[in-house]
Amino acid sequence: MKLGSAERISLLTRYKSRLQSAQATIRERYLAGGDAVRLLQERSQLIDDVLRTLWTELKLPDSLALVAVGGYGRGQLWPASDVDLLLLLPERPDEALAELLEQLVGVFWDIGLEIGHSVRTVEECLEEAANDLTVQTALVEARQLIGNNALFARFTSEFKNILDPQAFFHAKRMEQDERYLRFQESPYSLEPNCKESPGGLRDLQSILWIAQAAGYGNNWQDLERHGFITHQEEQGLERRELFLQRLRIQLHLHVGRREDRLLFDYQTAIAEQLGYTTTLTRRASEQLMQEYFQTAKTVTQLNTILLQNMGAAIFPPPEQTPQGINERFQNTHQLLDVVHENVFQETPGAILEAFLLMQQHSELKGMTARTIRALWRARRLIDDNFRQNPENKARFVDIFKQAKGVLHELRRMNQFDILGRYLPTFGAIVGQMQHDLFHAYTVDQHTLKVLGNLRRFSESEFGHEYPFCSQLICGFDRPWLLYIAALFHDIAKGRGGGHSELGAVDAREFCASHGLCNEDVELVVWLVRNHLLMSNVAQKQDISNPDVLGAFAATVGDERHLTALYLFSVADIRGTSPKVWNSWKGQLLEQLFKQTHRLLLSDGQVPVTQGIIQERQEEALRLLRYFAIPETAHESLWNQLDTVYFLRHSAEEIAWHTRALHYRIDSQKPVVKARINPHGDGIEVMAYTLDQRYLFARLVGFFSRAGYSIMDAKIHTTRHGYALDSFMLLDVSGRESSRDSDRSMISYVEHELTGRLSHQTPPEAPAGGRISRQVKHFPIQPQVTIQPDEKGDLFVLSVSASDRPGLLYTVAMALAGHGANLHTAKIVTLGERVEDTFLISGGDLGNSAGRIKLETELLDQLKC
Repeated sequence: MKLGSAERISLLTRYKSRLQSAQATIRERYLAGGDAVRLLQERSQLIDDVLRTLWTELKLPDSLALVAVGGYGRGQLWPASDVDLLLLLPERPDEALAELLEQLVGVFWDIGLEIGHSVRTVEECLEEAANDLTVQTALVEARQLIGNNALFARFTSEFKNILDPQAFFHAKRMEQDERYLRFQESPYSLEPNCKESPGGLRDLQSILWIAQAAGYGNNWQDLERHGFITHQEEQGLERRELFLQRLRIQLHLHVGRREDRLLFDYQTAIAEQLGYTTTLTRRASEQLMQEYFQTAKTVTQLNTILLQNMGAAIFPPPEQTPQGINERFQNTHQLLDVVHENVFQETPGAILEAFLLMQQHSELKGMTARTIRALWRARRLIDDNFRQNPENKARFVDIFKQAKGVLHELRRMNQFDILGRYLPTFGAIVGQMQHDLFHAYTVDQHTLKVLGNLRRFSESEFGHEYPFCSQLICGFDRPWLLYIAALFHDIAKGRGGGHSELGAVDAREFCASHGLCNEDVELVVWLVRNHLLMSNVAQKQDISNPDVLGAFAATVGDERHLTALYLFSVADIRGTSPKVWNSWKGQLLEQLFKQTHRLLLSDGQVPVTQGIIQERQEEALRLLRYFAIPETAHESLWNQLDTVYFLRHSAEEIAWHTRALHYRIDSQKPVVKARINPHGDGIEVMAYTLDQRYLFARLVGFFSRAGYSIMDAKIHTTRHGYALDSFMLLDVSGRESSRDSDRSMISYVEHELTGRLSHQTPPEAPAGGRISRQVKHFPIQPQVTIQPDEKGDLFVLSVSASDRPGLLYTVAMALAGHGANLHTAKIVTLGERVEDTFLISGGDLGNSAGRIKLETELLDQLKC
C-alpha cells in the first residue's frame, strides 16, 4: 500500500504519539518499582504490537515475514537499543516491492524507532550466516512477528540444518577471547563496560547463544534441567543478570542514549538512583562499583564453568584411561580431575590440595569441567574449622613456597572465591575501588599485580626487564615471604584508619597462626607496616641529605630488610597504574637503595657531610679528566658553589655542569644545556643565568609548552648571584618514539630557552588542557602548608592536590608574586595526584601574615 502525503502524516502522528506515551508509561513504572525484567519485556511487547499493526495497516504482501532478531528477537529491548529486524522474502524483490519495503523502513524511523534492518531471502540469510558470525548469532534468536508462517518455518528448519554446534562454540569462544583482550582480560577496569567487559552481560548472552545452538535450551532453567548448573547456581545467575540489567537500564535512562560504559561521570548519580547512600568511610559510587565488580567476578566464574561444561558435552573427549595422582585426583587429558564429584565434601582439605597439585605437576594444563564445578560448589565448606585445621594451614603456606604457579593459582583461587573464603579479610577487598587518583585497579587486583611483579623478578625469562631486581631476588633467602607480605599490604583498605598498621596486625596474626618462625613473622609484619616508606623517602625527601639517608638506614636496620623493601617498593609502584611508574622513579629507588646499602655496610655510621662532598668532588674530577679539561678549570665555578650544591648533585651532574660552565662563569648570556637522561627516559636540562624574577615560572611554562613534565628540579643560586637550575623532564606530548623525539628536542630546548631567558620575556602560561574525568568527579581536597625547616632559615612549602594542566606554573607565579626565592623543588606525580615540595626563603615569608597569605592564595587557585 502506497501512502499519500496526508495519509503518511496522519499515520506518523498517530504512531509516534502512541510510542511516546507508552514508553513514558513503561519508564515511569520502572522508576517506581525497579523491575528490570518487566521493562525489557514490556518495551519488546510494545514494539511488537506497533510493528504488527503497522504491517497490517500498510497491507504488506502475504508472502513476506517480519522477524525480530538479536536482543529484540530474545524479547528484551533496552531503553536506548536498536530494534533489529529481518524482512524475510521468498525471492528477490521487484522494483515495486523494493519501493514498498523502503517506505516501510522509512515509517519505522519516522515514528521514532531506531531500526537495524536487513532485507534477505532465506538463501541469502543462510549464505550470510555461513560467512559472518555476527549474523549467525543474531539469527539464533530469530522470532517471527507477523507474516508468512511457512516461509519462517522453512528458514528456521534450513538454518538449524547448517548450524554446526561445534563450529559455533569454537567461534564464540574465540570471539570472547578477542573481546577479553580489548578489555585487558580484566573485569576490574574502574570504568567498565557493563555489556562488553569481562563479567558483563555479553558473557551471559554468549552462554545462552551456545546453549541454543547446541539444543540445550535458551534460558537458565533449561541449563539446570540439562544438569549444567544446580538450582542454587541458576538462582545466582538470575540475580547477577538482574543486577546487570538494572544497571544498564539505569545508564540508558540517565544518559538519554545508548551508553554501556560506567564512566566516572555517571557513577555517583547511578549509585544514588539505585539506592546506595554515602557513608562516613565510603562513597555511594564505591559501594555500587564494589557490587558491580563482585557481580562481574561471579559472572566470569560461571561463564568459565558453564563453557567448560558445555564444551565437554559438545566435544566429547576420546576414551583414555585417567592416570592416578593420588586417591583424590587423577590426570585426565592433561587436566586435573577429581576421582568423583564428592571428593571435596568427603575431604574438604582437598580444596587447597587441588591448587597445590596444579603447581607441582607441570604436565597439568588446567582443570576438568567437573573439577571446576566441584570446586565452585565446595567453596562454602571453607569455614572457621577449615581455617583452623593445621593441614590446611600448611597447604596454604606451601602454595606460596612453590617454584611455579604461585600467581596463577592464587588468581584461580580468587576467581572461584576460595581465596576470599580462606582469608575473609581479603574477601572484603574484592572489587573495592580506590579513588586515590593513582591506583587504576581494585584493591584485590592491585594486590595480585604486586605479587605478580615480585614473581616476575624471579623468573629468568623476564630478567631483562628489571635486571637489578632479578639479581637481588635471586640472592634473597625465602622470597615467598615477600609474596605473603604482598597479600597483606593493602588488606585493610577501606576500614578507616591507617591501612598499613591495621594490615600489619592481620599479617602478624596470620603468620603466627600458620607456623612461621619469629624472624619471618617480623619481616612480613615490618614490610606490611612500612611498605610505603621507601617510595615516600625517595620521591618526597632529599635523599642526598645525609640526615635523611641516616634516618632511613636506621629504620631499615639491615641489608635483608632493605632488599625486601626495595623489591616490594618497585613491585608496588608498578602495580598501581601504568601511568605511575617511570624510569625516573626507578632511578630514585635504586639510588636510595645503593646509598643506604653502602651506609649499612659501613656499620651504620652516618656519613660526615664533608666526607661526602670530598668524595663527590674527587669523582667529578676523575670524570672531567676524560675531556682533557685543565686540572684547575673547575676552580672558578666551584668557588661560587656552596655545600648544599655538592650535597644535592651527583658527581656525574657536577662534572656535566663544570664542563659546560667553567669558562663561562661570568657570562652575561644565559647558558642552556640539554642531554638525554643518562639513567633512563626523558631529558635533563641545565639553565645558568643571572638570577631574575619569575625565572622558575618562565622555565616551567616553557617546558610545559614543549610537551614535557618536570620530574625533578634542583634550584641553586651561586655566591655571585647566578641561578644554576637543573631539571629532569619526561615527554608527555604523545610524540612517537619518545627517545628519538627527546634527541630531536635537545637543540630546540637549548636555542629557544636561551632566547627567552636572554630577553626575559614574560612567563608563558602552559597551553590549556582538559582535567581528567577521574579528577573531575573524584577530586582530592588540596592541601598547602608552609613550615620552617629544622634550622629556621628556610621554609618548606608542601602542595598536595589533584593534577591539572598548569599546576606547577600556578605555584611558580604565586612564589614570584611574593618575592620568594626557590632553592629546590621535589616534584612527585602519582597518577592523577601531585605531591610537590619546595624549599623557599625571602620575600614576605619572614612574617606569619605573609606565609598565611601565600597559603590562602595557593589553596584558592588549586580549588579552581
